[in-house]
Amino acid sequence: MTGGHTWRAGRAAVRYVPPVTAYRTVVVGTDGSESSLRAVTRAGALAGACGATLVIACAYLPTDPDDREVRGAADVLKDEAYQVMGSSPAEETVRTAYERASAAGAGDVRTVAVVGSPVEALLDVVRRESADLLVVGNRGLAGIKGRLLGSVPADATRRSSVDVLVVHTTD
Repeated sequence: MTGGHTWRAGRAAVRYVPPVTAYRTVVVGTDGSESSLRAVTRAGALAGACGATLVIACAYLPTDPDDREVRGAADVLKDEAYQVMGSSPAEETVRTAYERASAAGAGDVRTVAVVGSPVEALLDVVRRESADLLVVGNRGLAGIKGRLLGSVPADATRRSSVDVLVVHTTD
């Protein structure tokens, strides 16, 4: 054992070993999908159990009528474009996620909508918040959507400087 203190109580030695440090700040990403909200629920329960602050992040792309990349992404995503286009849907997404996390047991919850791609935005929030855990769902985007936006779980796990919990969110 390392660390701790030893006291003598009569003939027996009593050794106090401080508890393993729990996570202090947990960041979880959501795009508003049911799958990502399952990850939020799990992160909320974990943060509540650890007494950690939970930061819920949603990445979005700004809406600029002259931005060809954004229009191209909207064309590819079709009905799912609301998940990443403009700050209003992102704000609504984090409000819904806040309710889920609180119901799961998280006490100290903050929300943030961040301009950028999902992985870059999450890693930026992790750095700014000095988080020690990042939680993501296991659902990656397949096909052209995945090539356009990347796989958040795979990229986050590969690039994160803190622990990453990949929550099984698909049936």
